[in-house]
Amino acid sequence: MASNETDHRGSSVARLPARLVARLMAWRNDDSDRSVAQRSAGAAFLIRVASAGIVFVTQILLARWMGRYEFGIYVAVWAWVSVLGPIGPLGIAYSAQRFIPQYRMREDGAGLRGFLRGSRWLCLAFGTVIGGLLAGGVWLLAGRVPADHVVPFLIAALILPVFTLGSAQDGIARSFDWIDLALVPVYILQPVLILAVMGGLYASGGPMDAVAALATACAAMWLVTLVQAAVMNRRLRRAVPSGPRRYEIGVWLRTALPIFLADSFFLILFYVDMLMLQLYVGPQEIAVYYAASKTLSLVHFVSFAVGAAVAHRFSAYHVAGEREKLESFIGDAVRWTFWPTLAFGAVLVALGKPILMLFGPGFDAGYPLIWIIVTGLVARSAVGPAERLLNMTGQQPLCAAVYAAALVVNVTLCVILIPRLGILGAAWATATAVMVESVLLFTVVKWRLGLHAFVWRPRRRG
Repeated sequence: MASNETDHRGSSVARLPARLVARLMAWRNDDSDRSVAQRSAGAAFLIRVASAGIVFVTQILLARWMGRYEFGIYVAVWAWVSVLGPIGPLGIAYSAQRFIPQYRMREDGAGLRGFLRGSRWLCLAFGTVIGGLLAGGVWLLAGRVPADHVVPFLIAALILPVFTLGSAQDGIARSFDWIDLALVPVYILQPVLILAVMGGLYASGGPMDAVAALATACAAMWLVTLVQAAVMNRRLRRAVPSGPRRYEIGVWLRTALPIFLADSFFLILFYVDMLMLQLYVGPQEIAVYYAASKTLSLVHFVSFAVGAAVAHRFSAYHVAGEREKLESFIGDAVRWTFWPTLAFGAVLVALGKPILMLFGPGFDAGYPLIWIIVTGLVARSAVGPAERLLNMTGQQPLCAAVYAAALVVNVTLCVILIPRLGILGAAWATATAVMVESVLLFTVVKWRLGLHAFVWRPRRRG
Protein backbone atom coordinates (compact mmCIF):
# COMPACT_ATOMS: atom_id res chain seq x y z
CA MET A 1 0.00 0.00 0.00
CA ALA A 2 2.75 2.44 0.96
CA SER A 3 4.59 1.61 -2.23
CA ASN A 4 1.48 2.35 -4.32
CA GLU A 5 0.96 5.71 -2.58
CA THR A 6 4.61 6.61 -3.15
CA ASP A 7 4.37 5.68 -6.80
CA HIS A 8 1.18 7.71 -7.16
CA ARG A 9 2.76 10.79 -5.60
CA GLY A 10 5.86 10.35 -7.73
CA SER A 11 3.86 10.13 -10.92
CA SER A 12 1.86 13.23 -9.87
CA VAL A 13 5.06 15.20 -9.35
CA ALA A 14 6.39 13.96 -12.68
CA ARG A 15 3.24 15.18 -14.44
CA LEU A 16 3.33 18.59 -12.71
CA PRO A 17 5.34 20.41 -15.44
CA ALA A 18 3.00 19.07 -18.11
CA ARG A 19 -0.06 20.25 -16.16
CA LEU A 20 1.48 23.68 -15.64
CA VAL A 21 2.26 23.98 -19.34
CA ALA A 22 -1.29 22.89 -20.21
CA ARG A 23 -2.80 25.46 -17.84
CA LEU A 24 -0.50 28.17 -19.21
CA MET A 25 -1.48 27.38 -22.79
CA ALA A 26 -5.17 27.33 -21.86
CA TRP A 27 -4.80 30.76 -20.24
CA ARG A 28 -2.86 32.05 -23.24
CA ASN A 29 -5.62 30.92 -25.63
CA ASP A 30 -8.46 32.15 -23.42
CA ASP A 31 -10.23 35.07 -25.11
CA SER A 32 -12.23 36.16 -22.04
CA ASP A 33 -11.91 39.82 -21.06
CA ARG A 34 -10.21 38.89 -17.79
CA SER A 35 -7.52 36.75 -19.43
CA VAL A 36 -6.93 39.26 -22.22
CA ALA A 37 -6.55 42.03 -19.63
CA GLN A 38 -4.15 39.88 -17.58
CA ARG A 39 -2.03 39.17 -20.64
CA SER A 40 -2.07 42.84 -21.64
CA ALA A 41 -1.12 43.95 -18.13
CA GLY A 42 1.63 41.35 -17.99
CA ALA A 43 2.99 42.33 -21.39
CA ALA A 44 2.87 46.03 -20.49
CA PHE A 45 4.64 45.35 -17.22
CA LEU A 46 7.37 43.22 -18.84
CA ILE A 47 7.97 45.85 -21.50
CA ARG A 48 8.15 48.59 -18.88
CA VAL A 49 10.47 46.47 -16.72
CA ALA A 50 12.78 45.99 -19.69
CA SER A 51 12.50 49.71 -20.42
CA ALA A 52 13.21 50.53 -16.78
CA GLY A 53 16.40 48.52 -16.96
CA ILE A 54 17.53 50.24 -20.16
CA VAL A 55 16.54 53.71 -18.96
CA PHE A 56 18.04 53.13 -15.55
CA VAL A 57 21.40 52.09 -17.02
CA THR A 58 21.19 55.07 -19.38
CA GLN A 59 20.53 57.50 -16.53
CA ILE A 60 23.39 56.09 -14.47
CA LEU A 61 25.80 56.39 -17.39
CA LEU A 62 24.58 59.89 -18.27
CA ALA A 63 25.00 61.00 -14.66
CA ARG A 64 28.57 59.65 -14.64
CA TRP A 65 29.47 61.00 -18.08
CA MET A 66 27.83 64.42 -17.68
CA GLY A 67 28.43 65.11 -13.99
CA ARG A 68 25.79 66.21 -11.49
CA TYR A 69 25.52 69.79 -12.78
CA GLU A 70 24.83 69.06 -16.49
CA PHE A 71 22.76 66.01 -15.57
CA GLY A 72 20.71 68.23 -13.26
CA ILE A 73 19.99 70.66 -16.12
CA TYR A 74 19.00 67.76 -18.37
CA VAL A 75 16.51 66.25 -15.90
CA ALA A 76 15.11 69.67 -14.95
CA VAL A 77 14.27 70.48 -18.58
CA TRP A 78 13.01 66.96 -19.21
CA ALA A 79 10.60 67.38 -16.29
CA TRP A 80 8.92 70.19 -18.23
CA VAL A 81 8.71 67.97 -21.33
CA SER A 82 7.18 65.23 -19.17
CA VAL A 83 4.47 67.63 -17.99
CA LEU A 84 3.73 69.62 -21.16
CA GLY A 85 3.95 66.63 -23.51
CA PRO A 86 1.16 64.52 -22.01
CA ILE A 87 -1.19 67.45 -21.34
CA GLY A 88 -0.55 68.99 -24.77
CA PRO A 89 -3.20 66.84 -26.54
CA LEU A 90 -5.88 68.38 -24.27
CA GLY A 91 -7.14 64.93 -23.28
CA ILE A 92 -7.75 63.70 -26.85
CA ALA A 93 -4.97 61.08 -26.68
CA TYR A 94 -6.20 59.56 -23.45
CA SER A 95 -9.84 59.64 -24.55
CA ALA A 96 -9.00 57.07 -27.26
CA GLN A 97 -9.60 54.37 -24.67
CA ARG A 98 -13.11 55.69 -24.23
CA PHE A 99 -14.15 56.57 -27.79
CA ILE A 100 -12.70 53.58 -29.65
CA PRO A 101 -14.53 50.93 -27.55
CA GLN A 102 -17.75 52.95 -27.89
CA TYR A 103 -17.48 53.26 -31.67
CA ARG A 104 -16.64 49.58 -32.02
CA MET A 105 -19.46 48.37 -29.77
CA ARG A 106 -21.96 50.52 -31.66
CA GLU A 107 -20.51 49.39 -35.01
CA ASP A 108 -20.04 53.03 -35.95
CA GLY A 109 -17.33 52.62 -38.58
CA ALA A 110 -17.45 56.22 -39.83
CA GLY A 111 -16.98 57.62 -36.33
CA LEU A 112 -14.19 55.14 -35.59
CA ARG A 113 -12.28 55.92 -38.79
CA GLY A 114 -12.71 59.64 -38.19
CA PHE A 115 -11.33 59.39 -34.67
CA LEU A 116 -8.36 57.22 -35.69
CA ARG A 117 -7.20 59.83 -38.17
CA GLY A 118 -8.50 63.07 -36.67
CA SER A 119 -7.24 62.47 -33.14
CA ARG A 120 -3.66 62.07 -34.32
CA TRP A 121 -3.71 65.22 -36.44
CA LEU A 122 -5.29 67.18 -33.60
CA CYS A 123 -2.66 65.99 -31.12
CA LEU A 124 0.17 66.87 -33.49
CA ALA A 125 -1.30 70.36 -33.97
CA PHE A 126 -1.77 70.89 -30.23
CA GLY A 127 1.80 69.78 -29.56
CA THR A 128 3.11 72.22 -32.17
CA VAL A 129 1.24 75.07 -30.48
CA ILE A 130 2.54 74.09 -27.03
CA GLY A 131 6.07 73.85 -28.39
CA GLY A 132 5.75 77.29 -29.94
CA LEU A 133 4.48 78.75 -26.67
CA LEU A 134 7.40 77.20 -24.77
CA ALA A 135 9.93 78.62 -27.22
CA GLY A 136 8.21 82.02 -27.09
CA GLY A 137 8.21 81.97 -23.31
CA VAL A 138 11.94 81.22 -23.20
CA TRP A 139 12.58 84.08 -25.62
CA LEU A 140 10.45 86.53 -23.64
CA LEU A 141 12.01 85.48 -20.32
CA ALA A 142 15.56 85.31 -21.64
CA GLY A 143 16.77 87.54 -18.83
CA ARG A 144 15.33 85.29 -16.14
CA VAL A 145 16.04 81.85 -17.62
CA PRO A 146 19.64 80.81 -16.78
CA ALA A 147 21.83 81.03 -19.86
CA ASP A 148 22.78 77.34 -19.71
CA HIS A 149 19.07 76.40 -19.75
CA VAL A 150 18.01 78.38 -22.86
CA VAL A 151 19.14 76.01 -25.62
CA PRO A 152 17.93 72.90 -23.73
CA PHE A 153 14.47 74.49 -23.43
CA LEU A 154 14.40 75.33 -27.15
CA ILE A 155 15.21 71.71 -27.97
CA ALA A 156 12.40 70.68 -25.63
CA ALA A 157 10.04 72.82 -27.71
CA LEU A 158 10.95 70.70 -30.77
CA ILE A 159 10.15 67.51 -28.85
CA LEU A 160 6.62 68.48 -27.85
CA PRO A 161 4.86 68.03 -31.25
CA VAL A 162 6.10 64.47 -31.66
CA PHE A 163 5.48 63.74 -27.99
CA THR A 164 1.79 64.56 -28.37
CA LEU A 165 1.52 62.53 -31.59
CA GLY A 166 3.10 59.57 -29.82
CA SER A 167 0.60 59.94 -26.97
CA ALA A 168 -2.29 59.70 -29.44
CA GLN A 169 -0.82 56.59 -31.04
CA ASP A 170 -0.23 55.04 -27.63
CA GLY A 171 -3.92 55.41 -26.73
CA ILE A 172 -5.08 53.97 -30.05
CA ALA A 173 -2.77 50.96 -29.81
CA ARG A 174 -3.88 50.18 -26.25
CA SER A 175 -7.53 50.31 -27.29
CA PHE A 176 -6.86 47.55 -29.82
CA ASP A 177 -4.81 45.57 -27.24
CA TRP A 178 -1.64 46.19 -29.29
CA ILE A 179 0.49 46.64 -26.20
CA ASP A 180 3.69 45.91 -28.11
CA LEU A 181 3.04 48.72 -30.58
CA ALA A 182 1.97 51.09 -27.82
CA LEU A 183 5.04 50.62 -25.65
CA VAL A 184 8.01 49.08 -27.48
CA PRO A 185 8.85 52.10 -29.73
CA VAL A 186 8.88 54.67 -26.92
CA TYR A 187 9.99 52.55 -23.98
CA ILE A 188 12.49 50.21 -25.64
CA LEU A 189 13.72 51.53 -28.99
CA GLN A 190 13.97 55.18 -27.97
CA PRO A 191 16.16 54.70 -24.85
CA VAL A 192 18.35 52.20 -26.74
CA LEU A 193 18.97 54.82 -29.44
CA ILE A 194 19.76 57.48 -26.84
CA LEU A 195 22.18 55.18 -25.05
CA ALA A 196 23.90 54.19 -28.29
CA VAL A 197 24.34 57.76 -29.52
CA MET A 198 25.48 59.19 -26.19
CA GLY A 199 27.81 56.23 -25.70
CA GLY A 200 29.31 56.93 -29.10
CA LEU A 201 29.80 60.61 -28.23
CA TYR A 202 31.48 59.67 -24.96
CA ALA A 203 33.80 57.16 -26.61
CA SER A 204 34.78 59.65 -29.31
CA GLY A 205 35.34 62.53 -26.90
CA GLY A 206 32.26 64.44 -28.06
CA PRO A 207 30.22 66.89 -25.97
CA MET A 208 28.57 65.36 -22.88
CA ASP A 209 26.22 68.07 -21.72
CA ALA A 210 22.51 68.74 -21.44
CA VAL A 211 22.29 70.09 -25.00
CA ALA A 212 23.76 66.93 -26.48
CA ALA A 213 21.53 64.67 -24.39
CA LEU A 214 18.32 66.55 -25.24
CA ALA A 215 19.18 66.80 -28.95
CA THR A 216 19.75 63.04 -29.02
CA ALA A 217 16.45 62.43 -27.24
CA CYS A 218 14.64 64.70 -29.70
CA ALA A 219 16.00 62.92 -32.77
CA ALA A 220 15.29 59.48 -31.28
CA MET A 221 11.70 60.39 -30.42
CA TRP A 222 10.92 61.70 -33.90
CA LEU A 223 12.39 58.58 -35.51
CA VAL A 224 10.60 55.97 -33.40
CA THR A 225 7.26 57.80 -33.46
CA LEU A 226 7.25 57.99 -37.26
CA VAL A 227 8.10 54.29 -37.48
CA GLN A 228 5.31 53.56 -34.99
CA ALA A 229 2.88 55.56 -37.17
CA ALA A 230 3.79 53.52 -40.26
CA VAL A 231 3.28 50.19 -38.45
CA MET A 232 0.02 51.38 -36.90
CA ASN A 233 -1.40 52.46 -40.24
CA ARG A 234 -0.69 49.03 -41.67
CA ARG A 235 -2.41 47.28 -38.75
CA LEU A 236 -5.41 49.60 -38.84
CA ARG A 237 -5.96 48.86 -42.52
CA ARG A 238 -6.37 45.20 -41.57
CA ALA A 239 -8.44 45.80 -38.43
CA VAL A 240 -10.84 48.55 -39.63
CA PRO A 241 -12.70 48.27 -42.95
CA SER A 242 -12.28 51.24 -45.27
CA GLY A 243 -15.12 53.67 -45.69
CA PRO A 244 -16.28 57.22 -44.97
CA ARG A 245 -15.05 59.18 -41.95
CA ARG A 246 -16.99 61.36 -39.55
CA TYR A 247 -15.06 63.89 -37.48
CA GLU A 248 -16.93 64.70 -34.26
CA ILE A 249 -14.36 67.18 -33.04
CA GLY A 250 -16.80 69.02 -30.80
CA VAL A 251 -17.89 65.80 -29.09
CA TRP A 252 -14.27 64.68 -28.68
CA LEU A 253 -13.23 67.96 -27.11
CA ARG A 254 -16.23 68.18 -24.77
CA THR A 255 -15.48 64.69 -23.52
CA ALA A 256 -11.71 65.11 -23.50
CA LEU A 257 -11.45 68.49 -21.76
CA PRO A 258 -12.44 67.14 -18.32
CA ILE A 259 -9.94 64.32 -18.90
CA PHE A 260 -7.41 67.00 -19.83
CA LEU A 261 -8.05 68.74 -16.52
CA ALA A 262 -7.65 65.49 -14.60
CA ASP A 263 -4.48 64.60 -16.55
CA SER A 264 -3.08 68.09 -16.05
CA PHE A 265 -3.59 68.01 -12.31
CA PHE A 266 -2.23 64.45 -12.15
CA LEU A 267 0.92 65.22 -14.13
CA ILE A 268 1.62 68.44 -12.29
CA LEU A 269 1.02 66.55 -9.06
CA PHE A 270 3.49 63.89 -10.24
CA TYR A 271 6.18 66.39 -11.26
CA VAL A 272 5.47 69.37 -9.03
CA ASP A 273 8.27 68.36 -6.68
CA MET A 274 10.81 68.53 -9.52
CA LEU A 275 9.36 71.81 -10.78
CA MET A 276 9.22 73.43 -7.33
CA LEU A 277 12.75 72.31 -6.49
CA GLN A 278 14.00 74.42 -9.41
CA LEU A 279 12.89 77.52 -7.47
CA TYR A 280 14.89 76.67 -4.35
CA VAL A 281 17.88 74.41 -5.11
CA GLY A 282 20.51 74.01 -7.79
CA PRO A 283 21.00 71.40 -10.54
CA GLN A 284 23.17 69.18 -8.31
CA GLU A 285 20.45 68.70 -5.68
CA ILE A 286 17.86 68.20 -8.41
CA ALA A 287 20.07 65.46 -9.87
CA VAL A 288 20.15 63.64 -6.49
CA TYR A 289 16.38 63.90 -6.10
CA TYR A 290 15.84 62.63 -9.64
CA ALA A 291 18.14 59.65 -9.08
CA ALA A 292 16.18 58.64 -5.97
CA SER A 293 12.82 58.92 -7.71
CA LYS A 294 14.16 57.10 -10.78
CA THR A 295 15.28 54.22 -8.58
CA LEU A 296 11.61 53.65 -7.80
CA SER A 297 10.54 53.64 -11.44
CA LEU A 298 9.81 49.91 -11.35
CA VAL A 299 7.19 50.53 -8.66
CA HIS A 300 5.48 53.15 -10.84
CA PHE A 301 5.29 50.75 -13.74
CA VAL A 302 3.04 48.31 -11.89
CA SER A 303 0.27 50.89 -11.81
CA PHE A 304 1.01 51.92 -15.38
CA ALA A 305 0.86 48.35 -16.68
CA VAL A 306 -2.45 47.57 -15.01
CA GLY A 307 -4.01 50.87 -16.05
CA ALA A 308 -2.87 50.40 -19.66
CA ALA A 309 -4.60 47.03 -19.80
CA VAL A 310 -7.90 47.74 -18.04
CA ALA A 311 -9.02 51.29 -18.85
CA HIS A 312 -10.89 50.45 -22.05
CA ARG A 313 -12.49 47.44 -20.31
CA PHE A 314 -13.97 49.81 -17.72
CA SER A 315 -15.47 51.85 -20.55
CA ALA A 316 -16.85 48.79 -22.35
CA TYR A 317 -18.51 47.35 -19.22
CA HIS A 318 -19.95 50.73 -18.29
CA VAL A 319 -21.43 51.34 -21.75
CA ALA A 320 -22.89 47.81 -21.82
CA GLY A 321 -24.41 48.23 -18.34
CA GLU A 322 -22.60 45.14 -17.02
CA ARG A 323 -22.23 46.30 -13.42
CA GLU A 324 -21.30 42.94 -11.90
CA LYS A 325 -18.45 42.48 -14.36
CA LEU A 326 -17.29 46.04 -13.69
CA GLU A 327 -17.34 45.50 -9.92
CA SER A 328 -15.42 42.24 -10.17
CA PHE A 329 -12.94 43.73 -12.63
CA ILE A 330 -12.07 46.75 -10.47
CA GLY A 331 -11.39 44.34 -7.58
CA ASP A 332 -8.98 42.38 -9.78
CA ALA A 333 -7.29 45.56 -11.01
CA VAL A 334 -6.72 46.83 -7.45
CA ARG A 335 -5.13 43.53 -6.38
CA TRP A 336 -2.97 43.40 -9.51
CA THR A 337 -1.70 46.88 -8.58
CA PHE A 338 -1.22 46.69 -4.81
CA TRP A 339 0.63 43.45 -4.13
CA PRO A 340 3.35 43.82 -6.80
CA THR A 341 3.81 47.46 -5.75
CA LEU A 342 4.31 46.43 -2.13
CA ALA A 343 6.78 43.69 -3.09
CA PHE A 344 8.86 45.81 -5.46
CA GLY A 345 8.81 48.71 -3.00
CA ALA A 346 10.27 46.53 -0.25
CA VAL A 347 13.01 45.24 -2.54
CA LEU A 348 14.01 48.72 -3.68
CA VAL A 349 14.07 50.05 -0.11
CA ALA A 350 16.48 47.25 0.79
CA LEU A 351 18.74 47.90 -2.21
CA GLY A 352 18.29 51.67 -2.50
CA LYS A 353 21.61 52.88 -1.16
CA PRO A 354 23.92 50.70 -3.28
CA ILE A 355 21.80 51.49 -6.33
CA LEU A 356 22.14 55.24 -5.76
CA MET A 357 25.90 54.87 -5.42
CA LEU A 358 25.98 53.65 -9.02
CA PHE A 359 25.08 57.17 -10.19
CA GLY A 360 28.35 58.53 -8.85
CA PRO A 361 29.75 60.35 -5.82
CA GLY A 362 27.21 62.13 -3.64
CA PHE A 363 24.06 60.47 -5.04
CA ASP A 364 23.69 58.16 -2.02
CA ALA A 365 22.54 61.24 -0.08
CA GLY A 366 19.15 60.60 -1.63
CA TYR A 367 18.58 57.27 0.16
CA PRO A 368 16.19 58.70 2.82
CA LEU A 369 14.02 59.93 -0.03
CA ILE A 370 13.35 56.35 -1.12
CA TRP A 371 11.67 55.47 2.19
CA ILE A 372 9.44 58.53 1.99
CA ILE A 373 8.45 58.13 -1.66
CA VAL A 374 7.71 54.40 -1.29
CA THR A 375 5.25 55.17 1.50
CA GLY A 376 3.19 57.33 -0.83
CA LEU A 377 3.39 54.85 -3.71
CA VAL A 378 2.13 51.94 -1.62
CA ALA A 379 -0.75 54.04 -0.29
CA ARG A 380 -1.66 55.03 -3.82
CA SER A 381 -1.57 51.44 -5.11
CA ALA A 382 -4.16 50.38 -2.51
CA VAL A 383 -6.92 51.96 -4.65
CA GLY A 384 -5.56 50.67 -7.97
CA PRO A 385 -6.52 52.44 -11.23
CA ALA A 386 -9.41 54.26 -9.55
CA GLU A 387 -8.74 57.44 -11.54
CA ARG A 388 -9.09 55.53 -14.82
CA LEU A 389 -12.34 54.02 -13.59
CA LEU A 390 -13.72 57.53 -12.96
CA ASN A 391 -12.56 58.82 -16.34
CA MET A 392 -13.96 55.84 -18.23
CA THR A 393 -17.39 56.09 -16.56
CA GLY A 394 -18.11 59.76 -17.19
CA GLN A 395 -16.83 61.09 -13.86
CA GLN A 396 -13.93 63.13 -15.30
CA PRO A 397 -14.83 66.37 -13.48
CA LEU A 398 -14.73 64.64 -10.10
CA CYS A 399 -11.43 62.98 -10.96
CA ALA A 400 -10.04 66.39 -11.90
CA ALA A 401 -11.29 67.81 -8.61
CA VAL A 402 -9.50 65.06 -6.67
CA TYR A 403 -6.22 65.82 -8.41
CA ALA A 404 -6.71 69.54 -7.95
CA ALA A 405 -7.13 69.07 -4.19
CA ALA A 406 -4.05 66.86 -4.00
CA LEU A 407 -2.09 69.38 -6.08
CA VAL A 408 -3.01 72.22 -3.71
CA VAL A 409 -1.79 70.10 -0.80
CA ASN A 410 1.45 69.30 -2.61
CA VAL A 411 2.27 72.87 -3.68
CA THR A 412 1.43 74.24 -0.24
CA LEU A 413 3.65 71.70 1.50
CA CYS A 414 6.45 72.24 -1.03
CA VAL A 415 6.44 75.98 -0.31
CA ILE A 416 6.54 75.29 3.42
CA LEU A 417 8.93 72.33 3.56
CA ILE A 418 11.48 72.75 0.74
CA PRO A 419 13.03 75.98 2.12
CA ARG A 420 13.42 74.22 5.50
CA LEU A 421 14.26 70.64 4.52
CA GLY A 422 15.46 70.89 0.93
CA ILE A 423 14.92 67.76 -1.14
CA LEU A 424 13.56 65.91 1.91
CA GLY A 425 10.80 68.51 2.12
CA ALA A 426 9.84 67.87 -1.51
CA ALA A 427 9.62 64.13 -0.84
CA TRP A 428 7.42 64.56 2.25
CA ALA A 429 5.16 67.01 0.42
CA THR A 430 4.64 64.61 -2.48
CA ALA A 431 4.07 61.53 -0.30
CA THR A 432 1.48 63.36 1.79
CA ALA A 433 -0.33 64.66 -1.29
CA VAL A 434 -0.45 61.17 -2.79
CA MET A 435 -2.02 59.80 0.40
CA VAL A 436 -4.66 62.54 0.27
CA GLU A 437 -5.31 61.69 -3.38
CA SER A 438 -5.78 57.99 -2.54
CA VAL A 439 -8.32 58.68 0.19
CA LEU A 440 -10.27 61.04 -2.06
CA LEU A 441 -10.30 58.62 -5.01
CA PHE A 442 -11.64 55.81 -2.83
CA THR A 443 -14.32 58.10 -1.40
CA VAL A 444 -15.46 59.43 -4.79
CA VAL A 445 -15.62 55.97 -6.41
CA LYS A 446 -17.68 54.68 -3.48
CA TRP A 447 -19.97 57.72 -3.48
CA ARG A 448 -20.59 58.13 -7.22
CA LEU A 449 -20.31 54.56 -8.52
CA GLY A 450 -21.04 52.48 -5.45
CA LEU A 451 -17.88 50.44 -6.09
CA HIS A 452 -15.25 49.41 -3.56
CA ALA A 453 -11.87 50.43 -5.01
CA PHE A 454 -9.62 49.32 -2.15
CA VAL A 455 -7.37 46.31 -1.74
CA TRP A 456 -9.11 45.07 1.41
CA ARG A 457 -12.77 44.40 0.73
CA PRO A 458 -15.46 43.95 3.41
CA ARG A 459 -16.93 40.48 3.72
CA ARG A 460 -20.39 40.12 2.30
CA ARG A 461 -22.98 39.08 4.83
CA GLY A 462 -25.08 36.04 4.20
